[in-house]
Amino acid sequence: MSRTAVEIATQPTCWRRAVEYAADFEGLPLPGERVAVTGCGTSWFMAMAYAALREASGQGETDAFASSEFPAGRSYDRVVAITRSGTTSEVLTLLGELRGKVPTLALTGDPKTPIMDAADTVAVLDWADEESVVQTRFATTALAFLRAGLERTGALPAGVKTVTAAAVDAELAITEPLPEAVTSAEQWTFLGRGWTYGLAQEAGLKMREAAGAWTESYPAMEYRHGPISITGPNRVAWMFGTLPEGLAGDVTGVGGTVVAHATADPMADLIRAQRLAVVLAESKGYDPDHPRNLSRSVILG
Repeated sequence: MSRTAVEIATQPTCWRRAVEYAADFEGLPLPGERVAVTGCGTSWFMAMAYAALREASGQGETDAFASSEFPAGRSYDRVVAITRSGTTSEVLTLLGELRGKVPTLALTGDPKTPIMDAADTVAVLDWADEESVVQTRFATTALAFLRAGLERTGALPAGVKTVTAAAVDAELAITEPLPEAVTSAEQWTFLGRGWTYGLAQEAGLKMREAAGAWTESYPAMEYRHGPISITGPNRVAWMFGTLPEGLAGDVTGVGGTVVAHATADPMADLIRAQRLAVVLAESKGYDPDHPRNLSRSVILG
């Protein structure tokens, strides 16, 4: 078993620990604050998910940006940065530019890195750090930590589960067999709405990173506006959360396969996509722990 597969299987435990850590953590965004969340790659997609979920929870305007594209002229009450390695150049540069101008919180997996001095407050999720280059459990644990902060300070949107309930769904997602129609497909399109769009983006990235797979990701309601043209036999449309009305019929009508676990927490459903990425990588003879052309952190010279 690859190291990535082992790390994927630890996510329910990591999420439960994140809930405990968030319970009395000082420095999380407060209700009413205008917040920006930032990161690179996978961390950016987790930022997107949290930003949409926080705003939908009514706790304040929340934006998400790739760190290299952060709009320096905008005013925020707090900036949250996600960086597993604590060494990502774009994140460190941004935090340096923001120092003294706005309170900053960083989430990291490694406390022995420059991020400890770059942010005003640091949440160390070192129990979720990874040996694999590909991010799985750190990303979802960071999101679980931020979600737990929302639970602590206000009500979640209708239909969104607690992180503790999501961890129960995750246990099933780890063990449930992946359908043959999914593992044997030639193309996968991941879809989401609201906060799950960030998860759809991450699922597509994971498949590309680990397996070199042909994947795309879109907001679910945008899927009909062009992207459905790629769907057909031996191709999958995978929805995170509840399918919009009529979308399943549109997919099956052109020969595609629909995947939707509507009763499962979408973050738990992401685990299925992570597992699929590992299965596909191994079927091609790739090493899912060390994807081609990637390193644990992007450090610019």
